[in-house]
Amino acid sequence: MDYPITHYENFPVASVLLPRHLRRPIQVIYAFARQADDFADEGNDPPEARLAKLNQFRTELDRIERGELVEQPLFHDLALIIREHQLPIQYFRDLLDAFSQDVTQTRYQHFGEVMDYCRRSANPIGRLLLHLYHETDARALAYSDGICSALQLINFLQDIAIDYQKGRIYLPQDELAQYGITEQQLANGEPSGRWWPFMQFQIERTRKLLQAGAPLGKQLKGRIGFEMRLIIMGGDRILKKLHDVQGDVFHARPVLKPADWAYMIYRAVRAK
Repeated sequence: MDYPITHYENFPVASVLLPRHLRRPIQVIYAFARQADDFADEGNDPPEARLAKLNQFRTELDRIERGELVEQPLFHDLALIIREHQLPIQYFRDLLDAFSQDVTQTRYQHFGEVMDYCRRSANPIGRLLLHLYHETDARALAYSDGICSALQLINFLQDIAIDYQKGRIYLPQDELAQYGITEQQLANGEPSGRWWPFMQFQIERTRKLLQAGAPLGKQLKGRIGFEMRLIIMGGDRILKKLHDVQGDVFHARPVLKPADWAYMIYRAVRAK
């Protein structure tokens, strides 16, 4: 079964840059994460129905772990790559826990809660990729966690207005209060008052986290390292765009354009 990439992403997914034997496993992992994320986000299902769909995914993971036959094409393919590459099933469960949390939790009191969400919503993807690459030393895992958490935070900053329409605010409540920003301001889409200083703080903290993981782009060799450098630079370009508009994501959501990709490729080649 084919798993086309149908959503906009800030980074390449299973691109032609990767060795051919890795593209299929990454497509399957992405398809699992995207479909489960859509259960939490898309459509008009009530919370109970969304959680039930995610629980069905958990049941299929349990069957894979027990070595039982699975019939759904996605999980058939997932079972194959889990066995072939010895991927830890817990990482897939962590993803489901994060998506379930999207259904049940709409506010985060402090940054620690946000980072705990990132630990389960984003970091497992990076760790699964490192297992595919056979690069699972403690340093590589730590670098990957920094990059993946930063990319998740970047997505939160891009999607402040979109997430609010879904009833969610991933920005820490205590930091919003510190800068005098109310939910009504988010509802109105007003980048006024201390909004720019608030966003500047968010951007700089996220940039430091991304930079802390950046050495992974050089630790990984060949085309894998090149794609990792592209991913890191994609995050950095979005942060620059957020800075250039002084954090005003209400009137234009920053996205990567062809000129950005050309610049990123040039930088990724030079940085090896």
